[in-house]
Amino acid sequence: MLRIGLTGGIGAGKSEVSRQLAELGAVIVDSDLIAREVVAPGTAGLRAVVAEFGPEVLLADGSLDRPALGRIVFADPARLAALNAIVHPLVRARSAELEAAAGPDDLVVHDVPLLAENGLAPLYDLVVVIDVPDDVRLERLVRLRGMPEEEARSRMAAQADRPTRLAVADLVIDNSGPLTDLAPRVQEVWRRLKDRQAD
Repeated sequence: MLRIGLTGGIGAGKSEVSRQLAELGAVIVDSDLIAREVVAPGTAGLRAVVAEFGPEVLLADGSLDRPALGRIVFADPARLAALNAIVHPLVRARSAELEAAAGPDDLVVHDVPLLAENGLAPLYDLVVVIDVPDDVRLERLVRLRGMPEEEARSRMAAQADRPTRLAVADLVIDNSGPLTDLAPRVQEVWRRLKDRQAD
């Protein structure tokens, strides 16, 4: 089994790269999806978040109000750290379960947004970074996600800067151009990962 860490800043296109890698045969362990799962209604994770941040982070149906929570934590590093202290251990445990279910010949890609920020690079055989200039990411967040520019800048500022992210990369996928440019780059990285697995 080859364990790959995949990361990129918000707006870099990590979800699309994960999707393409899955189509090529990778087993994807998606930290964002798992982070949603561990704070779903009825979970201990959600109860811990509400205990920390109060009932105002809940929607009427009892599920987590992610935009409300985001406004709190992305404006205050201490509150973000408190949230991470709740969610990250739960995500790590679930990720380990999913990886354990993969086969010995599988290429397991851990899709981890905060890989560089949390010093997680040593946990993986290789790290792949999706690289996009900050101004392009900002424009995508505003145009494609409808995020207010101030919120987009706040979320970007809460993550590692571009040089820090690139410093942990074994392989880099440039996703600064149109989507049509991405597939051949992902396929090239896939070939290199398979070659490494065969060594």
